[in-house]
Amino acid sequence: MERYDVLIAGAGPTGMVLALALAKQGIRVCIVDKAEGPGTTSRAMAVQARTLELYRPLGLADEVAAAGRKNPAINLWVKGKRRAHLDLQSAGVKMTPYPFVLIYPQDAHERLLERHLEAAGVSIWRRTELADFEERGEQVVARLRRAGGSDVQVEARYLAGCDGARSTVRRQLGTGFAGGTYDHIFYVADVQSRGPAANGEIHLSLETSDFVILLGYDDAGRGRLVGTIQDQHAVNADALSFDDVSHKAMASLGMEVEQVHWFSTYRVHHRVTDHYRRGRAFLLGDAAHVHSPAGGQGMNTGIGDAINLAWKLAAVVRGDAPDSLLDTYEPERIAFARKLVETTDRLFSFVTAEGNFANFVRMHIAPMFASAAYGIGPVREMIFRILSQTTINYHDSPLSSGVAGRVHGGDRLPWVAGLDNYAAPARIDWQVHVYGQAFADLRDWCDRHGMILREFDWGREHDEAGMARNAGYLVRPDGYVALCDPGASAQALEDYFCDLDYRRFRVCQPRQSVL
Repeated sequence: MERYDVLIAGAGPTGMVLALALAKQGIRVCIVDKAEGPGTTSRAMAVQARTLELYRPLGLADEVAAAGRKNPAINLWVKGKRRAHLDLQSAGVKMTPYPFVLIYPQDAHERLLERHLEAAGVSIWRRTELADFEERGEQVVARLRRAGGSDVQVEARYLAGCDGARSTVRRQLGTGFAGGTYDHIFYVADVQSRGPAANGEIHLSLETSDFVILLGYDDAGRGRLVGTIQDQHAVNADALSFDDVSHKAMASLGMEVEQVHWFSTYRVHHRVTDHYRRGRAFLLGDAAHVHSPAGGQGMNTGIGDAINLAWKLAAVVRGDAPDSLLDTYEPERIAFARKLVETTDRLFSFVTAEGNFANFVRMHIAPMFASAAYGIGPVREMIFRILSQTTINYHDSPLSSGVAGRVHGGDRLPWVAGLDNYAAPARIDWQVHVYGQAFADLRDWCDRHGMILREFDWGREHDEAGMARNAGYLVRPDGYVALCDPGASAQALEDYFCDLDYRRFRVCQPRQSVL
């Protein structure tokens, strides 16, 4: 029986990112998927700024950003006229190295991830699916089914269910999946179009309850349409074609579809599982949460799950930290998933609501309000933070502690414009940042324990980003601030790791663990 540290069921973006992050930290992984290869259709399209930030330590960010379309703006349309233009770049330029929504088809994204996996020495077991599993002591024994019908058993310390909305892992764990299914049928279509909206930006029609959004691939009219189909066609969903799509909504974008390259329909659910962890098994991505495509958040949220879990699994497998560290995965990620489902549900309900009043609000009030509100700097920045997922924080996590300046434990490390404090270190690991000058005891402590210490000469840009001068910021391997210490003392680090029973950095006798 082959033995691994982590078995991953599902080789979509979530599973592959988890596998890559683990492999780069020296963890032996097995990843299986029943498909013959990467996806062949451009399903998820939007890669948000926070995902690109998380990709930097994996060596993916520059390649992904170069391969996709940097979409700088969102446009709202009514009756063939653009009523609002929301400039993303001006909103996010001081927040992130990636002040845009990247349009990058999922099929190309998956091929890129698989190339990086192969370079890291990980091969996906294709045409192989998880049949069932059981825990035996400190191991998970899984039965894998090959395409020809033969079974093989493997053993792993942990199992990660990245196997989609119909997750085998979730079903066997028996965790709930509360929520429902939207009445609307969604369609996706890759099209060649012409007209004023065929400029490579993002365009949303607000004219009718027939939701439609165009995501531009390039300046030549290629793009992805996502929308809903009229209810009278719902009974024949499987037989629907692009001819069944209401062209009124598309006309309101001032566009004409010249050619349809691909068309598909699907139902959308809004659900969140009750538990992200049961014993030695975890749920990630669509196996844990599904929701409306409004906002382009789904794939990005799954990748966020993977990055959050990967460093914790690596620390526990290596013996650096206790198994209880893995208990922080669920509370840190489930709260955001629940909020996301609620937010996208409200947004989708707004853009698809029927009736004269709903149409009036969509066609007249919403564009006017969006233009006016977006002109206010703090509002514009808040909208970008929500869309880009840079607002996600772990304030309530037991791993988060302290305040220094305007930065709290659990915050995403603020990016400092003009100074790349996000530059990836040589390894995925903890870091201490000091904006100003570190004290000698802190330098000595970091040197003794192999802790990465980065010092930045103090400047006005640090104050603008919310940092406190000469304070110490302990940064987790996933880029979130664990500890803010205004005094930047070695003792604060000792106390932090002692409280967590984090053995790699602990030099004291362990106290009662806070985990």
